[in-house]
Amino acid sequence: MNRSTFLKKASLISTVPFFSSSHSLLNFDNYKIGLQLFSVKDAMEKDPVNTLKSLKEMGYQDFESYGYDADRKKYYGFSPIEFKTILNDLGLTTSSGHYAINSLMESSDYKLFKYLDSCINASLTLGDKYIVYPMLNSKYHSYDGYKLLVEKLNQMGGKIEKSGLNFAYHNFGYDFNLYNGKMGLEWIIEETNPDWVKLQVDFYWVMRANKIMPKDLINLAQGRFKLWHIKDMDPITKDYTELGYGSIDYTMVLPEPKLSGLENYYLEQGGNYKLNSMDSARKSIDFFKKNIQKLI
Repeated sequence: MNRSTFLKKASLISTVPFFSSSHSLLNFDNYKIGLQLFSVKDAMEKDPVNTLKSLKEMGYQDFESYGYDADRKKYYGFSPIEFKTILNDLGLTTSSGHYAINSLMESSDYKLFKYLDSCINASLTLGDKYIVYPMLNSKYHSYDGYKLLVEKLNQMGGKIEKSGLNFAYHNFGYDFNLYNGKMGLEWIIEETNPDWVKLQVDFYWVMRANKIMPKDLINLAQGRFKLWHIKDMDPITKDYTELGYGSIDYTMVLPEPKLSGLENYYLEQGGNYKLNSMDSARKSIDFFKKNIQKLI
């Protein structure tokens, strides 16, 4: 898709009316309330078990992990089977994880596949569905960088798909910049195998980049945006903030889950807490349950 075709398509899509709360499309009752555990990174480092217990009491049911130690084969100090047992005992689940595969862009195939094998085996033990490529290093924010990225995403995605797991790319703001006349995310959508490489849309970064609205973005690759990150943006600093304290009106910008292909969503706040990370997790889920989850 060239740039003019993209702009034409986006402008046509933007005329599609928003389905308000009187419609039955945004039904979050069909999904577990998820949290990206990086949101409470400090608490997970100090006391992961009691942190998970507290998050369950708040209403969180499902999690996206981060920080897997592939050398020691540990999540938060626990082996995959130990961590899975803890989750099972608490009646909780994980469905996805962010892994440091982005650090292996120029590694040998042997090193890349050895790392991927560790991530795949750990994810399968947890019962996850997705391995996520978390972010693109700034040295690759270029036309040549995205050319290498799509090659690596296809390579990783093909291997992960063969394992029975799924693979997704998580966007940041730079993915909406133009590289040789095309948005970075357009390169990914157009140049990767859609069966191997799915997408995790981070709505905060979509809104902060201010290049395309979320519903228009989803329509560029309907059914492929399987995972969502929902977080708010401070109206002054543009930094992260608790849901309901920022400038993003999710009742107006969220796309239709079925068109997106949504399977799991996660609330997230990567910092800038009003009090502390656990208090922020509570504020966000309280606002979500009251104002976003019950849109019908």
